[in-house]
Amino acid sequence: MGLSGLTGKSAVVAGGATGIGAATARRLGTEGCCVVVGDLDSTGAKQTADSIVEAGGIAAAFGFDLADPESVGQLFESAIERFGAVDLLFNVGADMRALRGDSDILDIELDTWDRIMTVNLRGYLLTMRAAIPHMLARGGGAIVNTSSAAAFQGEPRRPAYAATKAALGALTRHVASGWGKNGIRCNAVAPGFTATEAIRSAPQWPDLEAGALKRMRSPRVGESGDVAAMVAFLMSDDGAWVNGQVINVDGGTILR
Repeated sequence: MGLSGLTGKSAVVAGGATGIGAATARRLGTEGCCVVVGDLDSTGAKQTADSIVEAGGIAAAFGFDLADPESVGQLFESAIERFGAVDLLFNVGADMRALRGDSDILDIELDTWDRIMTVNLRGYLLTMRAAIPHMLARGGGAIVNTSSAAAFQGEPRRPAYAATKAALGALTRHVASGWGKNGIRCNAVAPGFTATEAIRSAPQWPDLEAGALKRMRSPRVGESGDVAAMVAFLMSDDGAWVNGQVINVDGGTILR
């Protein structure tokens, strides 16, 4: 038996070409959502959408850039044109190339810092600003942002990434506080080490897995589907009384 209240809903996955975004798009498709898969990687977005359709679901793919306000607006216009509504939004996009330069506050290039802030934080603001009016017109909706265990644990590297993910908690609570009474729920998931396809294919995968297992209270590392399941729950009617929360999905890495 599936989650309640998702069948027929229109969901935008902002960053659905690969990894957690793709897994969540597919999960929402199996739950009966009409899924808009948006990503800078338009080929990957189409592959995700095609996989949903091949499994019997409903989906469409659109290329868009989280860093470009006009492109974000076009994504939501396309969603409305295709499915007539926006009920759900999952923000999961990131610039992975920029993250390679996210060293420490002494060495990080300011252009790298600004790029990560633009995509990870301002981009999520832009998508929520585009989605909320449509949700209000529908009498409510649900938003889930992607934070990270890095927002809580303190790392010697990746200061820009951690700062954006911590800030997303505040942005998530802001939206929940501002529009919760209007039927809009806004939560965030904070994944820990998640074995996406890209991570599993890395040459250092065995060492990465072993190191991650030492940090968590779980016999296995996370899979993209673990995070997708939580996102789907938070978007469903089964999660209707959860609002303004940042929920760790990390095998017990962060305990709080």
